[in-house]
Amino acid sequence: MKPAQTQPVDAATIDVGGTTHVVFNQPPPLVDDDPVAADPTLAETLARSAGAYAADVHAFGRQVASAEVRELGAQANENTPRLRSHDRFGRRLDEVEFHPAWHELMRLGISAGLASLPWRADARPGAQVARAAKHYLLAQIEAGVLCPLTMTFAAVPALARDPEIAAVWTPRLLSDRYDPRRLDPADKAGCTMGMAMTEKQGGSDVRANTTRAEPLDDGRYRLVGHKWFCSAPRSDGFLTLAQTAAGLTCFLAPKILPGGAPNAIHLQRLKDKLGNRSNASSEIEYRGAIAQRLGPEGRGVATILEMVTHTRLDCAVGSAGLMRQAVAQAIHHARHRSAFGRPLIEQPLMRRVLADLALESMAATALAFRLAELYDLGDGAGALRRIATAIGKYWITKRGPALVAEALECLGGNGYVEESILPRIYREIPLNSLWEGSGNVICLDVLRALARDPGAANAIREELEESRGLDPRLDEFAESLLRDLASTPDPADARRLVEDLALALQAAELLRYHPYPVADAFLDARLARGDGREYGTLPAHLDMTALIERATGSA
Repeated sequence: MKPAQTQPVDAATIDVGGTTHVVFNQPPPLVDDDPVAADPTLAETLARSAGAYAADVHAFGRQVASAEVRELGAQANENTPRLRSHDRFGRRLDEVEFHPAWHELMRLGISAGLASLPWRADARPGAQVARAAKHYLLAQIEAGVLCPLTMTFAAVPALARDPEIAAVWTPRLLSDRYDPRRLDPADKAGCTMGMAMTEKQGGSDVRANTTRAEPLDDGRYRLVGHKWFCSAPRSDGFLTLAQTAAGLTCFLAPKILPGGAPNAIHLQRLKDKLGNRSNASSEIEYRGAIAQRLGPEGRGVATILEMVTHTRLDCAVGSAGLMRQAVAQAIHHARHRSAFGRPLIEQPLMRRVLADLALESMAATALAFRLAELYDLGDGAGALRRIATAIGKYWITKRGPALVAEALECLGGNGYVEESILPRIYREIPLNSLWEGSGNVICLDVLRALARDPGAANAIREELEESRGLDPRLDEFAESLLRDLASTPDPADARRLVEDLALALQAAELLRYHPYPVADAFLDARLARGDGREYGTLPAHLDMTALIERATGSA
């Protein structure tokens, strides 16, 4: 076959006046002037459970959604932390340098109470929900600073086990001033707290830790060992685990000792991570580091458990925030982009995908803030809070990565480009399913709680009972689930059980407070159906437009 004949191109006839650079059929940047108002699931929860803080959270949402704060997030990710182990003369520094944008974001979070709000003397009812809402909103702009903010927040109830330690540290952790200087904590306007638990030979099995704690004559201890992951190594203090003669014990190791001398905490290297790029994670070595014991010897895991529970809450809340931002970006793109003759959002299959993503995001938000409400309820909700936090952490963080991948695909190649923010979210979101217990660890924790504490199953039963009679689909699902809880679950089946628990808790929350169109679609799509595993397979009779509009506050 002969090649087709073509006419030669006369370069002189080509219009080079720039017409090829006319930009059309591209969406404008997504700008949420008030991201709380654009998120009815969040706005209604605030009005119901944290009304005294609603105006403050709205103002914070507008602040973090500004172009200036968004640019800080981009700069913090483009200019990642650097380790300075020694100065030019060979003296150890063990310091991490951050870009100024990082410090500005930390200052923003500290001043807004992300590390302190519920613990302050002037805290009002709903403070936990309000603080969770700010965490959720900041996660959508830059999640890297959330690690030190969360650990500082979560350390406060753990420190309460020792009034002497708490008297020194807690007022500084509750400060609204960010003070990054390397000083004796007693001389600082505010402090942050980090964590160093896992070791290379054990990972999640912290009982396999080999770090040793040797008692000193003055009641303090000297730590010797190597920690495989130390998050936020710039922190002023670290809660850590080490072995004593009585077993695994919790300690607080300050970065700078009283008087201003550096503690023997050597930074070995920074981790080159998949995501969370703006935040530094490190390996550290205790070379005789001085530490104070927190809690009884041999009870390190029990001592640290309250901190872990609070950090798990933030894993769920932060993932829900990342999911929300990904869905908002996808819907915004589809509203402003045309393909095959009409806007993407009017294409039936795309509309079904977007509705499915919106449903998942709203269900994640509803469950995350139900968990936060349980922390506001105090000790009376303790049993439900402990087990529901683990359930919610597992399920929301597991659903997140697939949702973000699908949202990115809605933008096509545009979503794969760094400026879209979706690649950063895609890299970030797997972290929360790893931090504070991977999926298997969390599910086995739930099984142990059910086996050891009869109050755990009773708490779940009572939570589901509040929604009994609202919809027969949930009633039937809950009855079957409660029968499973009454038996002895097989550990190999732990993921299925925790998944069902999460779905039931989500359905119950949605029925109580978000019935149409969200709860109705959720019951049909997540509880009643056995087919369709990918997003975009919702039952055809559901109102896709209502779900999309509900998710973005445009209904």
